[in-house]
Amino acid sequence: MSSIVFINTVDAPDIYAPQPCSKLIPDWYKNTNSYIGETKTPNGNGSTTATIKRCMPVFDVMNAGYILVTHTDIWVSQKPDLPDNPNKIIPWFEWPSFDAISFHPEEQAPLHPKVVGTPIPKWINPWGIKTPAGYSTLFIAPVHRDNPFTALPGIVDTDTYTAPVNIIFTLTDPEFEGLVPAGTPIVQVIPFKRESWDMAIGTEKDLTEQNKVSTKLRTKFFDSYKTQFRQTKEYK
Repeated sequence: MSSIVFINTVDAPDIYAPQPCSKLIPDWYKNTNSYIGETKTPNGNGSTTATIKRCMPVFDVMNAGYILVTHTDIWVSQKPDLPDNPNKIIPWFEWPSFDAISFHPEEQAPLHPKVVGTPIPKWINPWGIKTPAGYSTLFIAPVHRDNPFTALPGIVDTDTYTAPVNIIFTLTDPEFEGLVPAGTPIVQVIPFKRESWDMAIGTEKDLTEQNKVSTKLRTKFFDSYKTQFRQTKEYK
């Protein structure tokens, strides 16, 4: 098993340390029934009554990698852009400890679809990351979550660059106001092995194989993909 190391560079409290995604599954998923009507039966038309909770691709992506959380409270308010443009209202960020957030001028990404004409906040991540040789890390917004932050994704070669990767983000709702408590998930980090890839268009042979897979998938009412195709992934 490969190892990923998180390095606490500013003495952030242990309570806000990175955790495997499996330890921070959102409540909406936990509270969803596995089957419509809580009954594991076919639906009367030859299909399953399984809900999204039985969807292994959703489960696997929610459990992939590790979660970094805010290590201090952040308060967001909407205020005039003083002194430059007092008629323009922009988000203001406050925090009680650490250097939690810095900013990029919006001119650095004027055409990015997530940039809305205000300074671009960047979470000062206290955690350096070290992966084995040949492994990089994908940084994405935590998936399938209702989060006030939307982290802008990126890839870093964390086998050679082990300093903290600061996380550029935007507000999911540009007009959001209120408290973002310490411990709020802000980014999902997924280590992966770097490889070179070639692209090709499938042949008739590939189509025949795919049709066999589809036929095999349809032989079971419940958990067909999970029991016949899915491979276990572990992040501890």
